Amino acid sequence: MPGYRMDRTGEDIMRELTAILRTVKDPRVTGLISIVRVDVTRDLSYATVFVSAMDGYEAAKTAVKGLTSAAGYMRRELGLALKLRHVPELRFVADDSIAYSSHIAQTLEALGVNEKKDGEANE
Repeated sequence: MPGYRMDRTGEDIMRELTAILRTVKDPRVTGLISIVRVDVTRDLSYATVFVSAMDGYEAAKTAVKGLTSAAGYMRRELGLALKLRHVPELRFVADDSIAYSSHIAQTLEALGVNEKKDGEANE
């Protein structure tokens, strides 16, 4: 099986899970939660879903607990949305990439402000 099929399937799963995420009614799944990446095994039996939250890593870990309890519902909805012979089992993992990228953006912005002040003083 070519490698691009798993990538394409992972992207399809990510797109559908993002839509399904809005319908989950678990109170632990609140706030700005984003699915960062989906890794699918070669035999399409497992899908590891990396979840990140704008509120930080602790909020992402809480959301993972809620998503794990709603995994059956999400898998059923995923099976209805996608035409797959076997719908992969969903495994959720907390990821802090959104908070990390926000921190880097703030750091770069702070450096950019300092460079502008230095550039204006030299002119």
